[in-house]
Amino acid sequence: MDLYFLRHGEADWPDWKKSDDERPLTKRGKNEMHEVGKFLKRVKAGPELIVTSPLPRASQTAEIAAEHLKVKSREDKLLAPGFGRAELERLLKKYPAESLMTVGHEPDFSETISDLTGASLKLSKGGVALVELDRSWRHGRLLWLFPPKIAKK
Repeated sequence: MDLYFLRHGEADWPDWKKSDDERPLTKRGKNEMHEVGKFLKRVKAGPELIVTSPLPRASQTAEIAAEHLKVKSREDKLLAPGFGRAELERLLKKYPAESLMTVGHEPDFSETISDLTGASLKLSKGGVALVELDRSWRHGRLLWLFPPKIAKK
């Protein structure tokens, strides 16, 4: 199974007064995610479905990716901050697919990818990784990891 991990784009608002959970993408974050969406299309990323954290910055990221990849997106609380191996297994049971894209947060994604593959990494904002999972969903192989600046090349 192919499992894509897409971290939400930039959502840094220096004077943000509301809850952190309500932060949307910045204009720069939206533009960058459109570049990432075009890149994903060029590399023939083929998720059957995109499942996203319900937080605005993640759901906006998922909408942009879904638009470029011509695939449906749905929100799931399992991808909210605090996501880990247990939530991943529940998610994979809930959305059986040969190829799935998840959209979420740090440090959750880097830790989960590391746990699955043994790789030492940090997924940057707007970054995307592709992990090939074995049938048990317990072990995987990191196939690629790209920061958003690669999308502009």
